[in-house]
Amino acid sequence: MGIIVLGSLLLALRSRGIAMNSSLQTETPVKNLPIPLERDVFLRTLIRELAGILQDVVGLEEASGFISVVGQNMGRQIDQDYKAALEVSQLTQEQVADVFVDLKKRIQGDFYIIEQTDDKIVLGNRACPFAEKVIDRPAMCMMTSNVFGAIAADNLGYAKVDLQETIAMGASKCRVVVYLKPTPEAEASQGREYFKGEDDG
Repeated sequence: MGIIVLGSLLLALRSRGIAMNSSLQTETPVKNLPIPLERDVFLRTLIRELAGILQDVVGLEEASGFISVVGQNMGRQIDQDYKAALEVSQLTQEQVADVFVDLKKRIQGDFYIIEQTDDKIVLGNRACPFAEKVIDRPAMCMMTSNVFGAIAADNLGYAKVDLQETIAMGASKCRVVVYLKPTPEAEASQGREYFKGEDDG
């Protein structure tokens, strides 16, 4: 008899505990839930999913082309913003290089100059602005190519951007070469060319 009573008591306590836990859970405000979602994550995820769908449906080359148009337009807008802030009508090569590094820093990238000559600017990068969302989405790298290409070409007349290493493709860092003249080295490189006043359509 005592065992039966004890068992019933334990069941009652357990049921009461579950009820209490359920009550506590329902009383937790939704706004306080530990959901990993905010504007930055949402937008990076949105771009990742759009790039992924494009890559799957039309292929990497076509997907890169679509993203290129967006990147080129953004590059021109960013270029205008920097020239307005600097109060100049055209950026010098040194300013172009500085703008590359600064604009990426502002969006949480970590680009830096490896080498700079009259013919090219070589940059490294330790952190992608898209963070982990860029993994396996190389089409998203066209944002960098077109922003850099548009800024360089619009100010210096010509650019060819070669994404030699990218975090998107599994490298630990990015290596980006922006050629400023159509030298034999530039001609031999893989990359996308940009010209001053080029129509992205």
